[in-house]
Amino acid sequence: MKSLEIRLIAGGALFAFGLILHYMMGADTLVQLAVFGTSYLIVGYNVVYSAGRNIVKGNVLDENFLMTIATLGAFAISMYPEAVAVMLFFQVGEWFEKRAVGKTRRSIADLMDIQPDYAHVIRDGRTETVGPDEVRVGETIEILPGEKVPLDGTIVSGYTSIDTHALTGESVPRDVMPGEKVVSGTVNLSSKITVEVTSEYEDSTVSKVLELVEESSMRKAPAERFITRFARYYTPAVVSAAIVIAVVPTLLGYDFTTWVYRSLTFLVVSCPCALVISVPLSYFCGIGAASRMGVLIKGANFMESLSRVGTVVFDKTGTLTHGRFEISKVHPIDMEEDELVDIAALAESASNHPISESIRRAGNGETDLSRISESREIAGKGVYARISDSEYIVGNGRLMAEHGIEACDEEVAGTNVHVAKDGRYLGHIVVSDVIKEDAPRTVEELREVGVERVVMLSGDTRVICSSVGDAVGIGEVLCELLPSDKTTELERIMSEVDGRGTVAFVGDGINDAPSLARADVGIAMGGLGSDAAIEAADVVIMDDSPSKIPRCIGLSKKVNRIVIQNIVFALAVKFGIMGLALVGYADMWLAVFGDVGVSIIAIANAMRVLRTGDRDGPKVAAAVEQTA
Repeated sequence: MKSLEIRLIAGGALFAFGLILHYMMGADTLVQLAVFGTSYLIVGYNVVYSAGRNIVKGNVLDENFLMTIATLGAFAISMYPEAVAVMLFFQVGEWFEKRAVGKTRRSIADLMDIQPDYAHVIRDGRTETVGPDEVRVGETIEILPGEKVPLDGTIVSGYTSIDTHALTGESVPRDVMPGEKVVSGTVNLSSKITVEVTSEYEDSTVSKVLELVEESSMRKAPAERFITRFARYYTPAVVSAAIVIAVVPTLLGYDFTTWVYRSLTFLVVSCPCALVISVPLSYFCGIGAASRMGVLIKGANFMESLSRVGTVVFDKTGTLTHGRFEISKVHPIDMEEDELVDIAALAESASNHPISESIRRAGNGETDLSRISESREIAGKGVYARISDSEYIVGNGRLMAEHGIEACDEEVAGTNVHVAKDGRYLGHIVVSDVIKEDAPRTVEELREVGVERVVMLSGDTRVICSSVGDAVGIGEVLCELLPSDKTTELERIMSEVDGRGTVAFVGDGINDAPSLARADVGIAMGGLGSDAAIEAADVVIMDDSPSKIPRCIGLSKKVNRIVIQNIVFALAVKFGIMGLALVGYADMWLAVFGDVGVSIIAIANAMRVLRTGDRDGPKVAAAVEQTA
């Protein structure tokens, strides 16, 4: 990059000196040729070399060939300033392109920087520093403060904070403790931890993410494929047209120099650089902007599909809700709420059921296990415990009925956990899945970005699903579905759309792989540490924030809009100047603008995408790694 900048400065200075000689001093032709020729070689030797090399390889009709023929032709008819200007500004356009691509690559490089270089593995009581790919499942590694987590695993000892920003885009560190999982690519911030490895490097989160990013540039959007096909026919056509413009009028007796000049002007402006560069660059910038949000889009084709989403289908658990239970209501009889929760927490102390764990978390934490003389779990019903010579049963309505206890039979949006002591009913606790804080805002913003239909699918009961649907603002709720039923319902919804936009399915990537693969756009939530999410989905949101979905849709709409703007603008300007050149009203300087100027404007337009990576997508929509 620095080499090109030095050449542009040196060649540009010599070009300016040549203009003084030509226009102000009327220098000798040979002197001008020496100055302009030297400037030309400094600025464009690599273009001429590339054109010659490609001709040898059989790849003749590219932008290097067009620039070389046009500029050498201008030299041949003594248009020295125009020849150097074309090459100089062509290289300026190349510099802008490389700068734009470099900026986008840096945003993706932040994500690529997650790759760990080493791991401290404990073997035979000693710590060895080895490559992450040399560590096996079951081995124990140490991770020091400031180091990247090299492999997925479970913390054995140590308490620390983990920075997940590179993967999720979230700035707030996550506190972790023994028994919790950590994933490769995150950074240990505060204390040394010991981790038991649960997956080899090639199967780790960081490896799969890096593979995904590397492959994303290989998947082209329809607009990119159109430009590739267009250039394949367009370039030979304009070269042929330029030859006809130069030869036919000359054979008919018109001035040779005039028509060769018009032919060369036509050739310069016809170069498809603006299209070939800006269209892939727009999608590349879009993928880079999404990565800064902690969202991985697997290719330009999926970004294009995302821009046309008209229906979004959500799985409930783990997508709109956290997938963890918490106490939502407590209904005690003749006692305080805290007292009923503490009794249930003590009775549930030996159970590993998620509902039992949620009740224990809500207790006062002062569990005196010595008071429990007997405890057993009753499969599918609840627990029995003898505490301080009293018998307690905690569980569902069937358990209460078996013991002849009349319990509250109110239908609730959650799970009723009944509590009884020595045959006397003490009350019930309602435990339900927690709705994500940004879920209601997500549904509202989806409608702002143009999504017309939002549907929720779930295997839960109608009461629970209706409660969640009402809370987040989704009116179309399908409940009590088996996993296979979800795919069937998704296919029915897709058939109803019938080509009017695309259908996106949002799931947690674990149990929803068939639906993620079947949808026009599969969006996996919580991809951090989930192999299924990374494999099955087209778009992976690395954390648990559904609000990033409308932001991504807004971003994709902006990318698509910019692509269309660049195509229309470039073709309109080029065809206009080509027509003017044909009738003699456009000179080489205007042709330079039609080529390089249009390219720079199109590149700058594409770069606007990067400025939306950290901002809200709905405003983007409302407001209006393949590179060249």
